[in-house]
Amino acid sequence: MTTAVINAPFKADIVGSFLRPTRLKQARANFENQTITSEELTQIENEEIQLLVEKQKKSGLHVITDGEFRRSWWHLDFFWGLNGVERKIIPHGYKFQGRESRPETASLTAKISGENHPFVAHFAYIQQFAENEIIARQTIPSPAQFYFELTRPENKEIVAKIYPDEKELFADIINAYRQVITDLYAQGCRNVQLDDCTWGTLVDPAFASLFKSDSSKCSCGHEHPEQANFSLAFQETLLALNNGVLADQPTDLALTTHVCRGNFASTWAASGGYESVADTLFGKENVTAYYLEFDTERAGGFEPLAKVSGDKQVVLGLVSSKLPELEDSETLIARIHEAAQYVPLDRLSLSTQCGFASTEEGNLLTEEEQWAKIKLVREVADQIWK
Repeated sequence: MTTAVINAPFKADIVGSFLRPTRLKQARANFENQTITSEELTQIENEEIQLLVEKQKKSGLHVITDGEFRRSWWHLDFFWGLNGVERKIIPHGYKFQGRESRPETASLTAKISGENHPFVAHFAYIQQFAENEIIARQTIPSPAQFYFELTRPENKEIVAKIYPDEKELFADIINAYRQVITDLYAQGCRNVQLDDCTWGTLVDPAFASLFKSDSSKCSCGHEHPEQANFSLAFQETLLALNNGVLADQPTDLALTTHVCRGNFASTWAASGGYESVADTLFGKENVTAYYLEFDTERAGGFEPLAKVSGDKQVVLGLVSSKLPELEDSETLIARIHEAAQYVPLDRLSLSTQCGFASTEEGNLLTEEEQWAKIKLVREVADQIWK
């Protein structure tokens, strides 16, 4: 095993997705209309990703991503790439404030496995642009997020048919993820970010009430008698899935997580501070760093950060990727120092609260405004951490 190298987070960081250029959007539409081939689409994707990488490097970032340019969704495309999973159209999409997304989900057709996932080839392309002080990051939805998707009413029946024993379902999810991460590592990946809206959903009482349990056991079979009337049993289920994937990974592989309350066309889905999930998420999840939404009052205060265990790091998502207006740098600096009351300053970093395009529709700002946000993150980080 190689010596541990902390390669992420960086003091000025990003979450991963970027606004899709017009040329790329048109190419994807042309492919859907069957007016260009998959090879032609891939070539356009390659060219646009290369341009994006140049912009990321020019902006002074120490991490590059492919902007999720080959995806339609931040999460569903990954699920569809697993064996035993297919794209399915359903009556309704995800509900956001005043908006509803496209009505798609990931449904099972057979037992789940992770061999030959297309994201591995996607990463191999971006890895060629990594250099001495710039690493390539792979963002994927968390295993908890996959299970969350499978609990949708449209999916429950087929999941129960294929997996009458839920323990087997959990084992296959964990093994599939571990296979993908092993294959990414073989391609040189040393930074995997697990994007996870499950915790950002559970902080909202309206959502959390859906997962209250009358049982003394959570879905993974663990006894939790004191949690019968709360969503804590479901939290333990999500934790077991994530930690099952995080366990015994190479020491030079940075495994982080990003927690969000929804990010679609500049709208949001959930609201609430981290208090209700802090003990489980911050105290027990075995990641090296948390990328956390903190750009509005909907995320609550910094007090729950006191529950962050060990020497784990926290990336403060103080800059909005939803709104075009630039934040005030002095206000950002003051908020970072406020957060440092709960996590030492040297374990804090700064980023936008989410990506700029969690789906291909993107948030309601321009590419110029997007890069101005990145510039602001870097300039404030330079002032704080020199």
